[in-house]
Amino acid sequence: MRQFYEDFWADAPDEDGEPYAWEQRRGLLTAELRPDDRVLDYGCGTGRFLALLDDGAGVEIAEHAVERARATGADVRLLETDGTIPFGHGEFDLVWCSEVLEHIPDVAFALSELRRVLKPGGRLLLTVPFHGRLQAAWIALTRFEAHFDPLGQHVRFFTRRSLTEALITSGFTPAVHRAGELLVARAERG
Repeated sequence: MRQFYEDFWADAPDEDGEPYAWEQRRGLLTAELRPDDRVLDYGCGTGRFLALLDDGAGVEIAEHAVERARATGADVRLLETDGTIPFGHGEFDLVWCSEVLEHIPDVAFALSELRRVLKPGGRLLLTVPFHGRLQAAWIALTRFEAHFDPLGQHVRFFTRRSLTEALITSGFTPAVHRAGELLVARAERG
């Protein structure tokens, strides 16, 4: 999986090809920010969202992306091979995880790590694609191998219920809603 993202970020442009998606996610993040929040961007890519934060850090699986983010002066660290986040317990008030969870094979471990780095009462704000039942069935029938590459890309779909259950099981108190083509979860560390 790491190699897929190394290759992806080696050739990825700096700008998002979908400005509406960027604006939507930027709006979600900035609306959630509180004064003095220490924020972790989990799966930060080249650090685009970090530029919005007064006190932020990022973690990323691909070294190419980490290097590009660090070139902007951002505090970005490489995700450990086993998926461990290289920050201590309770370091963050907010974790931002946008368009990442659907790429991770072991969601339970990833969520446990996000919970670990949050302060007690800390918040998790995450987005995942929402395909709806018909679109998910269509993708599974017609583009399964292209969409579900086990070495990268999407390895799962989430429904509102499955995302809520994953968060509850991991010790969060979530509220999940649909926002266009996204599922948005706001969750508090229990």
